[in-house]
Amino acid sequence: MDLVRERACRRAHRDRPAGHTYELDGRHVTDEPALYLALGEAVNGPGGYFGGCLEALRDCLGGTFGYTAPAALLWREAKTAREHLSQTLTPDGEPYDLFAEVLDVLAERGMHVTLA
Repeated sequence: MDLVRERACRRAHRDRPAGHTYELDGRHVTDEPALYLALGEAVNGPGGYFGGCLEALRDCLGGTFGYTAPAALLWREAKTAREHLSQTLTPDGEPYDLFAEVLDVLAERGMHVTLA
């Protein structure tokens, strides 16, 4: 994750036009780093960056990281992420549903998500 983030900070991003459809391969989204790596690849291709936490994801959804709202995301094998990320713990040990939080952030920033 650190390598992807560092690489992203050094390169200029070209945002795709509004209305673009992205596709996320969710087969390996079993933890938080895998989630953000999969989002990065869906939006910016192999090794692409698109956030490493919820706040960074919000920033990326604001533009200059390959995305222009509104857009669509086809999330294949979303059941894997739902199974592994719905009962996550905060750094303080409080339970929360990271899967639902990510879906909320995507929706609030204009990314229509279809779970497949």
